[in-house]
Amino acid sequence: MTDITVAEWKEKVSNDPEAVIIDVRTDEEVEEGMIENAQQMDIFKGQGFLDAISTLDKTKNTYVYCRSGKRSVQACMLMEQQGFENTYNLLGGYMEWEENA
Repeated sequence: MTDITVAEWKEKVSNDPEAVIIDVRTDEEVEEGMIENAQQMDIFKGQGFLDAISTLDKTKNTYVYCRSGKRSVQACMLMEQQGFENTYNLLGGYMEWEENA
C-alpha cells in the first residue's frame, strides 16, 4: 500500500487508463458525492466487501478512499492479504478530496 495525496492521486489516475477506483464508504456517505469512476464497496459489509473485491483484477492499480483515510488503510491491507499487487490509499479521504477539488 502506498499513501498518496489528492494531487498525486489525480496525476496517477489520469495517466492510468486501467485504474480501479474503490470507495469503501457507506451508502449514506456516498450520497454526499463520489470521485469520478469509483465503485462503491462498503468495507463495513465484512464478507460482502471481501466478496466484492474478489471480483477485481489484482494486477491493476487499485485506488482506495473513504471519508477520512482510515477505513481505506484497512481496505488496502485486506486487499494486499488477498493478493492485490498495487493499492493506493488517498490521504485524508473524500474530505481532503472535496477541499482540493
